Amino acid sequence: MAEQRMQPVASLLLLLNFCMYAIVLGIGAWSMNKAISHGFHIGADYSLPAHFSPIYFPMGNAATGFFVMFSLIAGVAGAASVITGVSHIQSSTTASLPAAVSAASIAWSLTVLAMGFGCKEIELGMRNARLRTMEAFLIILSATQLIYIIAIYLTRK
Repeated sequence: MAEQRMQPVASLLLLLNFCMYAIVLGIGAWSMNKAISHGFHIGADYSLPAHFSPIYFPMGNAATGFFVMFSLIAGVAGAASVITGVSHIQSSTTASLPAAVSAASIAWSLTVLAMGFGCKEIELGMRNARLRTMEAFLIILSATQLIYIIAIYLTRK
């Protein structure tokens, strides 16, 4: 009986998380594109600038590069976990449960890692509105993804 009540909750959380991961991927892709387009330019003598960093981002602070890269990885893992989540919700068998829970757990752990870099970025300051939006989404996603893992675990028969 409890598994039938949790299935709509898991479906709603699955849809919500997918939309939020898609937004995180969009903002992260914009940030990465801007960093690549406006990065360091190596001169004709191929000498690197004094404070060269391969993860230089023209916006934000020292934590922005790590934050954006791990946000992109978490976004891809979160969107990929939707595939196993949809499969599990459609079948709701114990055979599909391990794949759904493990994919969601990996996505959650990467989201928490990206959220940690987001917290460091908040601490350092000097970031734009898009980065603040991505930080907020990752903080919310770290909670909703965990609730989704619990809900999907409870949908087993």
